[in-house]
Parts: sequence; structure tokens; C-alpha cells
Amino acid sequence: MNAEIIAVGSEMLTAGRLDTNSLFITDHLNSFGIEVTAKHVIGDDRARLVMAIQRALGDADLVILSGGLGPTEDDLTRDAVAQAVGCSMSADAGILDAIEQRFRTMNRQMPEINKRQAMVLDGAEILSNDRGTAPGQWRAAGNKFVVMLPGPPSELKSMFRRECLPRLAKIAPPTAIHTEVLRVTGISESYLDQTIAPIYVGRENLETTVLAHDGDLQVRFRAQCATAEAASKLSREMADLAAAALGDHVYSRDESTLETVIGRHLLAAKATLAVAESVTGGGLAARITNVPGSSAYFAGGYVTYSKRMKTEALSVPAALLAEYGAVSPETAKAMAEGARTAAHTDWAISLTGNAGPSTDGDEAKVGTVYIGVAGPDGTEVTHRVWPVGDRDRVRSFAAQAALDLLNRRLRARA
Repeated sequence: MNAEIIAVGSEMLTAGRLDTNSLFITDHLNSFGIEVTAKHVIGDDRARLVMAIQRALGDADLVILSGGLGPTEDDLTRDAVAQAVGCSMSADAGILDAIEQRFRTMNRQMPEINKRQAMVLDGAEILSNDRGTAPGQWRAAGNKFVVMLPGPPSELKSMFRRECLPRLAKIAPPTAIHTEVLRVTGISESYLDQTIAPIYVGRENLETTVLAHDGDLQVRFRAQCATAEAASKLSREMADLAAAALGDHVYSRDESTLETVIGRHLLAAKATLAVAESVTGGGLAARITNVPGSSAYFAGGYVTYSKRMKTEALSVPAALLAEYGAVSPETAKAMAEGARTAAHTDWAISLTGNAGPSTDGDEAKVGTVYIGVAGPDGTEVTHRVWPVGDRDRVRSFAAQAALDLLNRRLRARA
């Protein structure tokens, strides 16, 4: 059994809105063995929405729409579904009374346009909304199903859990889906796939996906089998084989980020960390402090963009900077050690480089980064060069590489 999800609303097409509802729905559908084969975002255009629904019904067994159930003229989901499946609508007195009562509870008069939310497709089952005024609807369309859910996540999630899960349990096929995830760093996407492709290619009931973002890789082994036990066994076996082939490039098996894994190591060792950044401009500290509770081990950071600040804040000798330059292994080492001393921490990371797009005098070429990691057993400096042309990408790759180096040091001491 497969499904398609349609998010409705022009606001979902703007840069500031993210469709998190589809992720929630997909997770629950997968738990029933229902595969999501497509997701769409359609603006407030009735003709386009009708075509999208009809196309989805032609390809999928289950079509779930989120949004467009409000009272205003641009809330088109009810009308579009009715047109797409060829049925009429009528007002439901019970829903209308419930909406009016909700407004009375808030000591407000119900606007006339809210009556539109009481319109129900002929043959549809009403899905109650305990968080808002817009009820959902569940309707059979031949041997297929269309589900209409409200857009606000709090309303959708409550309705889906209470109303949709029991109905899905009755129609879902006797299959189960289980996914195992490896998080990997320190190698390229092509090298990763070359290493593990012989493990997963040709495996029945298995779908493998590799995702890459700025040096952080995810391998997702998704198994679909007759039982949950079989799906779990297959996906875990594949993940185990891939992890063995990838070795210490695998840093997480539970989807934790690299900064989260590092935080666990530091907490376990009762150790502290500071950072000294130039090229990344505070980006490394931002990643570390994205982890809740990071104040237990992260002392703080120094963004020393100029040579003067490197000398004043981190005690990097002016003579060293004059001789070797700000982008050099010598400066990276001095920055890491200076941060560790100034912050009185067990560990410190430094980053200095040239992210571009141009170079300043005799400084290192664009894309060059030096990373220093200072700890109880000494200081290690690593050199990296990334492709020129994307300043943000160089900075993101540099932060990822710095965290990888620290994680390896911490793991070796664990």
C-alpha cells in the first residue's frame, strides 16, 4: 500500500515555512508498512489542487491533505476534494454547533464565514478536532481513501493520533517498515557508496539512501517486510555490515549529530571545551551550543578574526604571525593552546583559514583551512583544502572537520 501527501496553502511555498507535518505523517505511515511515494505542496489555486488530488488518486491508495480547512475564501481543500472525487457537500449541524460552542467558550461571537468549516463531503467520516475549529474528514473513493487534516501542527498531530491511526490499522497491509541510520564523516559521498554498495545492491525488500550535507553523511537502510521483526532484522544486518566496512568514519547509529556525540564524550570524561575561531566566525561554537545542556562542558569561544585579536585574546605571538601568517599550522597550534589556557579547559579547537572569495596579500590560497585540537595529550594540527567558489560551504566543511578531529581524539581516550 502506498500514499501521497499534499500540503495545501500558498504560505507553504514561501521561504519561511517548512512542511513538518509530512514528516510526522510519513513516520506513522511507515510504522504501518505504508510507503510514501510522493509529497506535493500546492498553493491556493483550486484548479491546480483538483488536478493534484486526481493525479494522486491515480497513483496512490491513500491521499492525505494537510491545510486549507479554515473558514476563509482561500481555504479550498474541501471544495477541491469534492470536485476531484465527484461528490457534493452539505452542512453538518453537529459540527456547526460545536464551532459555535467553542466561540462561546472564548466569549466571542462566531463570524459567519466559520460556517464553511461545517461543510462535509457526502459519504465522509468526520475527524474531530480537539485543538481547533476545523474538523478533518476521511472519505473512501472507490477502493482508495482521501484524508483531509488541518494545517496547524498541534491540531493535525492530535487528530491524526486519535482519529487516523485506528482507521489506518484496519486498512494497512500486513507489512512493516524499519529504518536503520548510520551517520558518517571524514570521507566523500562517492567513496562511501563505493565501499558499501556491494553490501546493499540487489537486496530484496531493502531501500538504501545516502544523504550528504557539508561533509556530514547519512546512510538510511529501509527494510519493508511481512513483520516488524523481519524488517528490523534486515535493516540492522545491513547497517552492521556497512558500519564494519566504514570503520571509524561512522560516528553515530542513533541519528545523533556529531556535536551531540562529542557532548556525550565530554560529559562522560567530565572534561571541558573551548574554541578559537577565525575562518568560521563563530559557526563552530554555534553548532556546539545547539546541543541542549552544552553549558555543562562548553566554556566558551573566541572569535579572533584579526591578527591583533589573536595576539590580545589568545596570546599568539606577534612575531609568529609576522613570520608564518594568520593562516598557517603554527598559528592554528598557537590559537588552540592559547584558547585552552585562557579558558582553563581540558580541550580546545582552533580554526584559521581563507574561505574566499579573494585572498589578502600573501595569505594562503582560498579554500585553505588549518585546524588545531589541543588536549591533555598534546596538540594536533590538520590541513584541509576545499574547492573554491562557495564561502559558506568552506566554512561549513571546516566546522565539520574540526568536530570530527575532536571526536576521534575523545573516542581514542574513552
